[in-house]
Amino acid sequence: MKVAIVAISLSKGGAERSTALLSKMLVSKGIDVHLITLTDAVDYDFSGKLFNLGRFKTDSDTGLDKFKHLKRLKNYIKENNFDFIIDNRTRGSAFKEFLYLNYIYSKQEVIYVVRSFHLANYFPKNKWIASQMIERAAKVVGVSKAISEEVNQKFNTQKAETIYNPLPEFDDIEIKKPDKPFILFLGRIEEDVKNFTLLLKGYQLSKLSENGVQLKLYGDGKDKKALLKMIEDMDLTAQVSVHPFTPNIYGVLKNGLFLTLTSRYEGFPRVLLEALSVGTPVLSVDCKSGPDEIIINEHNGLLIENFNEQALADAMNRFIFDTTLYQNCKANAVSSVQHLKQENIAQQWLNLMRNAKPKN
Repeated sequence: MKVAIVAISLSKGGAERSTALLSKMLVSKGIDVHLITLTDAVDYDFSGKLFNLGRFKTDSDTGLDKFKHLKRLKNYIKENNFDFIIDNRTRGSAFKEFLYLNYIYSKQEVIYVVRSFHLANYFPKNKWIASQMIERAAKVVGVSKAISEEVNQKFNTQKAETIYNPLPEFDDIEIKKPDKPFILFLGRIEEDVKNFTLLLKGYQLSKLSENGVQLKLYGDGKDKKALLKMIEDMDLTAQVSVHPFTPNIYGVLKNGLFLTLTSRYEGFPRVLLEALSVGTPVLSVDCKSGPDEIIINEHNGLLIENFNEQALADAMNRFIFDTTLYQNCKANAVSSVQHLKQENIAQQWLNLMRNAKPKN
């Protein structure tokens, strides 16, 4: 079997890390994998052959140059005669998806991956284009059950199936004990998705700061300056620090007391898996989707009402002061995600492709 995985990049995000892992899993199953990236950004390890379309692009590209890039992509796909194209891109533009449907992916078997409950990121608002994408797709993969159910209901189809994100791979590195205890946030710095306002207000309302527990945020994104300004305005600069994106975050995760997630919406958040896989409990809001399919409340973490600053502060305090609860969640963390081992997820992908509509 020969498969192309199409992605915007292999850098900085959970979706991108999952894409790189998917290439490794499929190669482990004997599949000939080609990774196609549309921008020149590759930070994560991958397996297979890389076709980096981003290397042909420049900031001064004209409309004609952009068409040449599309033609180069079209030719690469046509020449390689893939059995399936696994599309991991965000797909919100109706015009762009019309081009992909009728030019780039013409006569191809496409599997669309949906990595967020916010479906507008993956299917254009134009109903005709979105329905054509569903109709022509071999399969649609939602990374949570809630996503798959939403796709099937919204588009009146049964093509969407669930395959969870797998557990991560971490390099074995020496771990140094931190100077001060801290809790963690990992992810893209985008307020309209991650809701840092809620995170900072919850931390400020809690008793963590007065007990010497710091908040460390790791990531990059368009709202980093605004986040730093918010921290300064709330007089939290001594307790809250922002650090750049770090590809290998194992040591930081292992040392953190717990990881926090306050998103407005998600898909199947990798950061929760990453923390639990190294034995670090998690505290998350109950957003759509993913956290309630990962967290067993008071077993491996705490799942709380979203958009509730006081509930977040109270949960933070519980993890610090209720040592029995905390140790119980910590003890159960690793075992709670063992069903998401890469071998299991790889086999699910292989089964899905074997059962998908065969190529004509």
